[in-house]
Amino acid sequence: MATAAQQCFFCSQNLKNIDYKEIDLLRRFVSSQAKIIDPRHTHICAKHQRKLSTAIKQARFMALLPYVRK
Repeated sequence: MATAAQQCFFCSQNLKNIDYKEIDLLRRFVSSQAKIIDPRHTHICAKHQRKLSTAIKQARFMALLPYVRK
């Protein structure tokens, strides 16, 4: 169970939509090897994790984020 200190980032910021064009925000949830970080480590709720993964995949498709590390 998540405690008050481990609340979802998007819920605490009251963000409804996660935009694929906000690269600085998306990079916080991508590892140095360009993998999506496990929600157990980032403490993101399931609803926002689904939106986050979709936004990261869209950003990769638009070449805003890399698929793999160089």
